[in-house]
Amino acid sequence: MTTTLSDTAGTFEIAGKKIARLGFGAMRLTGLGVWGEPDDRPECVRVVRRAVELGVQLIDTADSYGPYVSEEIIREAIHPYPGDVLIATKAGLTRNGPDMLRTDEGLVRLGPAAWPPVGRPEYLRQQALMSLRRLGLDHIDLLQLHRVDPKVPLEDQVGELKRLQDEGKVLAIGLSQVTVGQIERARAIAEISTVQNRYNLTDRSSADVLEYCTRHGIGFIPWAPVAAGELARPGGPVDRIAAAHDARPSHVALSWLLARSKVVLPIPGTSKVTHLEDNLAAATLRLSDAETDELTAAA
Repeated sequence: MTTTLSDTAGTFEIAGKKIARLGFGAMRLTGLGVWGEPDDRPECVRVVRRAVELGVQLIDTADSYGPYVSEEIIREAIHPYPGDVLIATKAGLTRNGPDMLRTDEGLVRLGPAAWPPVGRPEYLRQQALMSLRRLGLDHIDLLQLHRVDPKVPLEDQVGELKRLQDEGKVLAIGLSQVTVGQIERARAIAEISTVQNRYNLTDRSSADVLEYCTRHGIGFIPWAPVAAGELARPGGPVDRIAAAHDARPSHVALSWLLARSKVVLPIPGTSKVTHLEDNLAAATLRLSDAETDELTAAA
């Protein structure tokens, strides 16, 4: 019997689809600073196709990736979509240029200033409708509010996603970079299927959100999942554990996340097929309880 990614990573259900818990994040299918065309578009197309071949069933993107480029590449790569693949996209952020620049001194990150939030209901609707068009869909499996716009009541933002859901244009609703309090306010308006917050070996600031999602059966999508920072230094815990398993530090980081909770859905991203294949190998790594506890205590 062939072992699938669902077998090794486990599964989680969203919008009626049971999907492998290790997905693919499509932010890197773009140019430098998540802006414009990638350096090698044919390779990016191959990445998406290979991901599906290897059993990936959750592909996460956003209209602001490029903008638009990531969604267009996904459609080029795998449309018409396999029935077991869930396409997740996001609305609520705009772009005013790349978030990283190449200078004589090296790469300079511009940060959140390059991603202004806009949560007006009419704009969220426009983003969703345009994503439907670009992706070639009649409904979005999972539409996530990319960021909460502080200038617009959260209830208005989630309320518009709920209206899109009621119209059949969206099957499931998610949130991104939110607090427990914001999740509870959103859940008073609509069923929340997923939360996507930054969480990894070096950044546990959303631990309370993960605990809440675990308790309520809400999918938790950790972005920047392979970050290990100082924990991956030579002789450090990640380096040591990776060596013991003949694995890479990124495998350890992803395996630790998968072990944190059955609702965790990591979405490592890349623009290279070889890197994709390497990331997905993490699903076969099984850390011992002692190794998991050591990594958890190491932050």
